[in-house]
Amino acid sequence: MSTFTNRKKTKLIKLGNVPIGGNSQISVQSMTTTKTDNIAKTVNQIKQLESAGCDIIRVAVPDMQSADAIPKIKEKISIPLIADIHFDFRLAIASAKSGADGLRINPGNIGSSSNIKAVINCAKNYNIPIRIGVNAGSLEKKFLNKYNGATPEAMVESAMSHIKLLTAHDFYNIKVSIKASDVFRTVQAYRLLSSQTDFPLHVGITEAGGLYPGIVKSSLGIGMLLSEGIGDTIRVSLTRDPVEEIRVGFEILRALQLRTHGPEIISCPTCGRCDINLFEIAETVEKAVLSKSIPLKIAIMGCIVNGPGEAKEADIGIAGGKNTGILFKKGKVVKKIPQNKLIDVLLEEINKLEYYYKEKNKEKN
Repeated sequence: MSTFTNRKKTKLIKLGNVPIGGNSQISVQSMTTTKTDNIAKTVNQIKQLESAGCDIIRVAVPDMQSADAIPKIKEKISIPLIADIHFDFRLAIASAKSGADGLRINPGNIGSSSNIKAVINCAKNYNIPIRIGVNAGSLEKKFLNKYNGATPEAMVESAMSHIKLLTAHDFYNIKVSIKASDVFRTVQAYRLLSSQTDFPLHVGITEAGGLYPGIVKSSLGIGMLLSEGIGDTIRVSLTRDPVEEIRVGFEILRALQLRTHGPEIISCPTCGRCDINLFEIAETVEKAVLSKSIPLKIAIMGCIVNGPGEAKEADIGIAGGKNTGILFKKGKVVKKIPQNKLIDVLLEEINKLEYYYKEKNKEKN
Protein backbone atom coordinates (compact mmCIF):
# COMPACT_ATOMS: atom_id res chain seq x y z
CA MET A 1 0.00 0.00 0.00
CA SER A 2 1.12 3.56 -0.62
CA THR A 3 1.31 6.16 2.15
CA PHE A 4 0.84 9.88 2.16
CA THR A 5 4.17 11.62 1.76
CA ASN A 6 3.10 14.43 4.08
CA ARG A 7 2.45 12.29 7.16
CA LYS A 8 3.72 14.18 10.16
CA LYS A 9 6.64 12.54 11.95
CA THR A 10 5.74 12.18 15.61
CA LYS A 11 7.53 10.74 18.62
CA LEU A 12 7.55 6.96 18.78
CA ILE A 13 6.05 5.32 21.86
CA LYS A 14 5.21 1.69 22.63
CA LEU A 15 1.89 0.44 23.97
CA GLY A 16 2.69 -3.11 24.94
CA ASN A 17 4.08 -4.58 21.73
CA VAL A 18 2.35 -2.04 19.46
CA PRO A 19 4.40 0.96 18.28
CA ILE A 20 2.55 4.26 17.91
CA GLY A 21 3.95 7.26 16.07
CA GLY A 22 7.22 7.58 14.22
CA ASN A 23 7.10 5.53 11.03
CA SER A 24 4.87 2.81 12.50
CA GLN A 25 1.66 1.82 10.78
CA ILE A 26 -1.55 3.46 11.95
CA SER A 27 -3.14 1.22 14.56
CA VAL A 28 -6.86 0.58 14.97
CA GLN A 29 -8.40 0.34 18.40
CA SER A 30 -11.73 -0.02 20.13
CA MET A 31 -13.30 -0.17 23.59
CA THR A 32 -15.23 -2.98 25.23
CA THR A 33 -18.90 -2.53 26.07
CA THR A 34 -18.93 -5.16 28.81
CA LYS A 35 -18.60 -4.64 32.53
CA THR A 36 -14.86 -5.06 33.00
CA ASP A 37 -15.22 -7.06 36.20
CA ASN A 38 -17.21 -9.64 34.23
CA ILE A 39 -14.02 -11.30 33.09
CA ALA A 40 -15.57 -14.00 30.90
CA LYS A 41 -17.73 -11.61 28.87
CA THR A 42 -14.94 -9.05 28.57
CA VAL A 43 -12.43 -11.63 27.35
CA ASN A 44 -14.96 -13.05 24.89
CA GLN A 45 -15.58 -9.62 23.38
CA ILE A 46 -11.86 -8.83 23.16
CA LYS A 47 -11.23 -12.12 21.35
CA GLN A 48 -13.92 -11.20 18.80
CA LEU A 49 -12.20 -7.85 18.33
CA GLU A 50 -8.82 -9.55 17.94
CA SER A 51 -10.29 -11.74 15.19
CA ALA A 52 -11.52 -8.60 13.42
CA GLY A 53 -8.00 -7.12 13.50
CA CYS A 54 -8.14 -4.87 16.57
CA ASP A 55 -4.62 -3.74 17.55
CA ILE A 56 -5.36 -2.18 20.95
CA ILE A 57 -8.28 -2.54 23.36
CA ARG A 58 -9.49 -0.13 26.02
CA VAL A 59 -11.61 -1.13 29.01
CA ALA A 60 -13.57 1.05 31.41
CA VAL A 61 -12.29 1.11 34.99
CA PRO A 62 -15.03 2.74 37.08
CA ASP A 63 -14.19 0.90 40.29
CA MET A 64 -11.55 -1.19 42.04
CA GLN A 65 -13.21 -4.45 41.03
CA SER A 66 -12.57 -3.52 37.40
CA ALA A 67 -8.93 -2.67 38.10
CA ASP A 68 -8.51 -5.98 39.92
CA ALA A 69 -9.90 -7.86 36.90
CA ILE A 70 -7.16 -6.61 34.55
CA PRO A 71 -4.55 -9.34 35.30
CA LYS A 72 -7.05 -12.13 34.64
CA ILE A 73 -8.19 -10.48 31.41
CA LYS A 74 -4.62 -9.97 30.18
CA GLU A 75 -3.81 -13.64 30.73
CA LYS A 76 -6.31 -14.58 28.02
CA ILE A 77 -5.86 -11.90 25.35
CA SER A 78 -3.11 -11.10 22.86
CA ILE A 79 -3.39 -7.34 22.33
CA PRO A 80 -2.37 -4.45 24.61
CA LEU A 81 -4.95 -3.23 27.12
CA ILE A 82 -5.58 0.39 28.10
CA ALA A 83 -7.37 1.32 31.33
CA ASP A 84 -9.88 4.14 30.83
CA ILE A 85 -10.03 6.32 33.94
CA HIS A 86 -12.40 9.10 34.94
CA PHE A 87 -12.61 11.08 38.19
CA ASP A 88 -10.58 8.83 40.53
CA PHE A 89 -6.78 8.92 40.10
CA ARG A 90 -6.46 5.95 42.45
CA LEU A 91 -8.06 3.75 39.80
CA ALA A 92 -5.28 4.70 37.37
CA ILE A 93 -2.65 3.68 39.89
CA ALA A 94 -4.44 0.41 40.65
CA SER A 95 -4.78 -0.35 36.94
CA ALA A 96 -1.07 0.22 36.32
CA LYS A 97 -0.22 -2.08 39.21
CA SER A 98 -2.61 -4.66 37.76
CA GLY A 99 -0.71 -4.76 34.48
CA ALA A 100 -2.50 -2.31 32.17
CA ASP A 101 -0.33 -1.51 29.15
CA GLY A 102 -1.45 2.11 29.11
CA LEU A 103 -3.67 4.64 30.84
CA ARG A 104 -6.23 7.02 29.40
CA ILE A 105 -7.08 9.95 31.64
CA ASN A 106 -9.27 12.97 31.03
CA PRO A 107 -7.42 15.91 32.60
CA GLY A 108 -10.69 17.81 32.91
CA ASN A 109 -12.02 15.42 35.54
CA ILE A 110 -9.06 13.56 37.07
CA GLY A 111 -8.62 16.08 39.87
CA SER A 112 -5.79 18.16 41.27
CA SER A 113 -2.25 18.48 39.96
CA SER A 114 -1.07 16.34 42.88
CA ASN A 115 -3.39 13.55 41.75
CA ILE A 116 -2.03 13.78 38.22
CA LYS A 117 1.53 13.76 39.60
CA ALA A 118 0.79 10.53 41.47
CA VAL A 119 -0.47 8.96 38.22
CA ILE A 120 2.63 10.17 36.36
CA ASN A 121 4.98 8.65 38.92
CA CYS A 122 3.15 5.36 38.74
CA ALA A 123 3.23 5.31 34.92
CA LYS A 124 6.98 6.00 35.09
CA ASN A 125 7.51 3.10 37.47
CA TYR A 126 5.66 0.70 35.20
CA ASN A 127 6.96 2.26 31.96
CA ILE A 128 3.52 2.64 30.40
CA PRO A 129 2.19 5.53 28.30
CA ILE A 130 -0.54 7.96 29.27
CA ARG A 131 -3.10 9.23 26.78
CA ILE A 132 -4.25 12.74 27.53
CA GLY A 133 -7.87 12.61 26.42
CA VAL A 134 -9.44 16.03 25.98
CA ASN A 135 -13.16 16.03 25.20
CA ALA A 136 -15.24 19.08 24.35
CA GLY A 137 -17.95 17.91 26.75
CA SER A 138 -15.70 17.86 29.82
CA LEU A 139 -13.44 20.83 29.25
CA GLU A 140 -12.23 22.73 32.32
CA LYS A 141 -14.23 25.84 33.22
CA LYS A 142 -11.28 28.19 32.92
CA PHE A 143 -10.88 27.34 29.24
CA LEU A 144 -14.62 27.44 28.60
CA ASN A 145 -14.76 30.92 30.13
CA LYS A 146 -11.66 32.17 28.35
CA TYR A 147 -12.85 31.13 24.89
CA ASN A 148 -16.59 31.43 25.49
CA GLY A 149 -17.18 27.72 24.91
CA ALA A 150 -15.47 24.51 23.92
CA THR A 151 -13.79 25.93 20.83
CA PRO A 152 -10.88 24.23 19.06
CA GLU A 153 -8.58 26.84 20.64
CA ALA A 154 -9.94 26.06 24.11
CA MET A 155 -9.48 22.33 23.61
CA VAL A 156 -5.92 22.75 22.34
CA GLU A 157 -4.93 25.02 25.22
CA SER A 158 -6.29 22.41 27.63
CA ALA A 159 -4.30 19.66 25.92
CA MET A 160 -1.10 21.70 25.80
CA SER A 161 -1.40 22.64 29.49
CA HIS A 162 -1.58 18.98 30.44
CA ILE A 163 1.27 18.06 28.13
CA LYS A 164 3.35 20.69 29.93
CA LEU A 165 2.28 19.29 33.29
CA LEU A 166 3.44 15.80 32.34
CA THR A 167 6.69 16.91 30.71
CA ALA A 168 7.46 19.14 33.71
CA HIS A 169 7.70 15.90 35.67
CA ASP A 170 10.07 14.50 33.03
CA PHE A 171 7.37 12.26 31.54
CA TYR A 172 7.31 12.00 27.74
CA ASN A 173 5.57 8.66 27.20
CA ILE A 174 2.50 10.49 25.95
CA LYS A 175 -0.15 10.36 23.25
CA VAL A 176 -2.99 12.84 22.92
CA SER A 177 -6.59 12.93 21.72
CA ILE A 178 -8.74 16.02 21.36
CA LYS A 179 -12.29 15.12 20.36
CA ALA A 180 -15.69 16.70 19.87
CA SER A 181 -18.90 15.14 18.58
CA ASP A 182 -18.91 17.28 15.44
CA VAL A 183 -16.55 16.90 12.53
CA PHE A 184 -15.37 20.44 11.84
CA ARG A 185 -14.53 21.36 15.43
CA THR A 186 -12.65 18.10 15.88
CA VAL A 187 -10.69 18.50 12.64
CA GLN A 188 -9.81 22.13 13.43
CA ALA A 189 -8.68 21.16 16.93
CA TYR A 190 -6.41 18.36 15.67
CA ARG A 191 -4.91 20.58 12.99
CA LEU A 192 -4.07 23.21 15.58
CA LEU A 193 -2.75 20.67 18.07
CA SER A 194 -0.61 18.96 15.44
CA SER A 195 1.05 22.29 14.67
CA GLN A 196 2.03 22.68 18.33
CA THR A 197 3.24 19.25 19.40
CA ASP A 198 4.96 16.19 17.98
CA PHE A 199 3.53 13.70 20.45
CA PRO A 200 1.56 10.95 18.67
CA LEU A 201 -2.13 11.65 18.18
CA HIS A 202 -5.07 9.33 18.77
CA VAL A 203 -7.71 10.45 16.27
CA GLY A 204 -11.47 10.02 16.30
CA ILE A 205 -14.86 11.71 16.55
CA THR A 206 -16.37 11.16 19.99
CA GLU A 207 -20.03 10.28 20.52
CA ALA A 208 -20.42 9.97 16.75
CA GLY A 209 -23.75 8.13 17.06
CA GLY A 210 -25.27 4.96 15.64
CA LEU A 211 -24.22 3.03 12.57
CA TYR A 212 -24.97 5.50 9.77
CA PRO A 213 -24.21 8.87 11.38
CA GLY A 214 -21.25 7.33 13.18
CA ILE A 215 -19.72 5.91 10.03
CA VAL A 216 -20.25 9.15 8.11
CA LYS A 217 -18.86 11.43 10.82
CA SER A 218 -15.92 9.15 11.58
CA SER A 219 -15.04 8.58 7.93
CA LEU A 220 -15.11 12.29 7.19
CA GLY A 221 -13.28 13.45 10.30
CA ILE A 222 -10.68 10.68 10.54
CA GLY A 223 -10.30 10.58 6.77
CA MET A 224 -9.65 14.31 6.43
CA LEU A 225 -7.05 14.25 9.18
CA LEU A 226 -5.24 11.14 7.94
CA SER A 227 -5.20 12.54 4.40
CA GLU A 228 -3.39 15.59 5.80
CA GLY A 229 -0.84 13.37 7.55
CA ILE A 230 -2.34 13.83 11.03
CA GLY A 231 -2.96 10.76 13.20
CA ASP A 232 -1.07 7.75 14.51
CA THR A 233 -3.83 5.57 15.95
CA ILE A 234 -7.57 5.71 15.36
CA ARG A 235 -10.80 4.74 17.07
CA VAL A 236 -14.17 4.83 15.30
CA SER A 237 -16.90 5.50 17.88
CA LEU A 238 -20.21 3.80 17.12
CA THR A 239 -23.24 2.97 19.23
CA ARG A 240 -22.94 -0.59 17.97
CA ASP A 241 -21.05 -3.81 18.51
CA PRO A 242 -17.39 -2.66 18.74
CA VAL A 243 -16.44 -5.19 16.05
CA GLU A 244 -18.19 -2.79 13.66
CA GLU A 245 -15.78 -0.05 14.79
CA ILE A 246 -12.82 -2.17 13.72
CA ARG A 247 -14.40 -2.94 10.35
CA VAL A 248 -15.02 0.74 9.67
CA GLY A 249 -11.55 1.73 10.89
CA PHE A 250 -9.83 -0.62 8.48
CA GLU A 251 -12.08 0.43 5.62
CA ILE A 252 -11.05 4.05 6.23
CA LEU A 253 -7.38 3.08 6.14
CA ARG A 254 -7.93 0.91 3.06
CA ALA A 255 -9.75 3.68 1.20
CA LEU A 256 -6.83 6.03 1.90
CA GLN A 257 -4.34 3.32 0.84
CA LEU A 258 -2.66 3.49 4.23
CA ARG A 259 -3.18 -0.07 5.43
CA THR A 260 -4.99 -3.26 4.49
CA HIS A 261 -6.47 -5.96 6.66
CA GLY A 262 -8.15 -8.99 5.20
CA PRO A 263 -10.23 -9.19 2.05
CA GLU A 264 -11.69 -6.17 0.28
CA ILE A 265 -15.21 -6.65 -1.01
CA ILE A 266 -16.48 -4.68 -3.97
CA SER A 267 -20.11 -4.95 -4.98
CA CYS A 268 -22.55 -3.13 -7.23
CA PRO A 269 -25.59 -1.23 -5.90
CA THR A 270 -27.88 -3.42 -8.07
CA CYS A 271 -30.54 -2.35 -10.56
CA GLY A 272 -33.52 -3.78 -12.43
CA ARG A 273 -31.25 -6.30 -14.20
CA CYS A 274 -30.45 -8.06 -10.92
CA ASP A 275 -32.17 -11.44 -10.43
CA ILE A 276 -30.44 -12.47 -7.19
CA ASN A 277 -30.69 -11.26 -3.59
CA LEU A 278 -27.42 -9.35 -3.79
CA PHE A 279 -27.91 -7.57 -0.46
CA GLU A 280 -28.17 -10.83 1.43
CA ILE A 281 -25.32 -12.45 -0.50
CA ALA A 282 -22.97 -9.52 0.07
CA GLU A 283 -23.76 -9.39 3.80
CA THR A 284 -23.30 -13.15 4.21
CA VAL A 285 -19.92 -13.11 2.45
CA GLU A 286 -18.76 -10.04 4.39
CA LYS A 287 -19.44 -11.79 7.71
CA ALA A 288 -17.86 -15.03 6.52
CA VAL A 289 -14.54 -13.41 5.58
CA LEU A 290 -14.35 -10.92 8.47
CA SER A 291 -11.73 -12.90 10.39
CA LYS A 292 -9.61 -13.79 7.35
CA SER A 293 -6.27 -12.05 6.94
CA ILE A 294 -5.66 -12.89 3.28
CA PRO A 295 -5.43 -9.72 1.12
CA LEU A 296 -8.00 -10.70 -1.50
CA LYS A 297 -10.21 -8.46 -3.61
CA ILE A 298 -13.62 -10.14 -3.82
CA ALA A 299 -16.35 -8.98 -6.22
CA ILE A 300 -20.05 -9.62 -5.67
CA MET A 301 -21.95 -8.36 -8.70
CA GLY A 302 -25.65 -8.35 -9.52
CA CYS A 303 -25.48 -9.36 -13.16
CA ILE A 304 -23.09 -10.32 -15.94
CA VAL A 305 -23.10 -6.72 -17.24
CA ASN A 306 -21.39 -5.64 -14.01
CA GLY A 307 -19.54 -8.91 -13.59
CA PRO A 308 -16.10 -9.79 -14.98
CA GLY A 309 -15.80 -6.56 -16.96
CA GLU A 310 -16.27 -3.89 -14.29
CA ALA A 311 -14.73 -6.12 -11.61
CA LYS A 312 -11.82 -7.42 -13.65
CA GLU A 313 -9.31 -6.25 -11.03
CA ALA A 314 -10.87 -8.57 -8.43
CA ASP A 315 -9.01 -11.75 -7.55
CA ILE A 316 -12.27 -13.67 -7.46
CA GLY A 317 -15.95 -12.90 -7.79
CA ILE A 318 -19.46 -13.96 -8.61
CA ALA A 319 -22.12 -12.39 -10.80
CA GLY A 320 -25.82 -13.25 -10.84
CA GLY A 321 -28.09 -14.25 -13.69
CA LYS A 322 -31.53 -15.78 -14.30
CA ASN A 323 -31.56 -18.84 -11.98
CA THR A 324 -27.83 -19.11 -12.46
CA GLY A 325 -24.61 -17.20 -12.01
CA ILE A 326 -20.93 -17.25 -12.81
CA LEU A 327 -17.66 -17.53 -10.91
CA PHE A 328 -14.83 -15.46 -12.32
CA LYS A 329 -11.18 -14.86 -11.47
CA LYS A 330 -9.16 -11.86 -12.65
CA GLY A 331 -11.91 -10.92 -15.11
CA LYS A 332 -12.21 -14.38 -16.69
CA VAL A 333 -15.24 -16.63 -16.29
CA VAL A 334 -14.32 -19.91 -14.61
CA LYS A 335 -17.69 -21.67 -14.50
CA LYS A 336 -21.45 -21.31 -14.28
CA ILE A 337 -23.13 -21.94 -10.93
CA PRO A 338 -26.76 -22.56 -9.88
CA GLN A 339 -28.09 -19.46 -8.14
CA ASN A 340 -28.60 -21.26 -4.81
CA LYS A 341 -24.94 -22.36 -4.80
CA LEU A 342 -23.31 -18.98 -5.45
CA ILE A 343 -22.33 -18.30 -1.82
CA ASP A 344 -21.13 -21.85 -1.11
CA VAL A 345 -18.95 -22.00 -4.22
CA LEU A 346 -17.49 -18.54 -3.65
CA LEU A 347 -16.58 -19.25 -0.01
CA GLU A 348 -15.11 -22.63 -0.96
CA GLU A 349 -12.89 -20.96 -3.56
CA ILE A 350 -11.87 -18.25 -1.07
CA ASN A 351 -10.87 -20.92 1.44
CA LYS A 352 -8.73 -22.61 -1.24
CA LEU A 353 -7.02 -19.31 -2.03
CA GLU A 354 -6.46 -18.68 1.68
CA TYR A 355 -4.84 -22.09 2.08
CA TYR A 356 -2.61 -21.49 -0.95
CA TYR A 357 -1.67 -18.03 0.37
CA LYS A 358 -0.70 -19.39 3.80
CA GLU A 359 1.32 -22.25 2.33
CA LYS A 360 3.16 -19.84 0.06
CA ASN A 361 4.02 -17.63 3.02
CA LYS A 362 5.31 -20.66 4.94
CA GLU A 363 7.72 -21.40 2.09
CA LYS A 364 8.97 -17.81 2.15
CA ASN A 365 9.59 -17.97 5.89
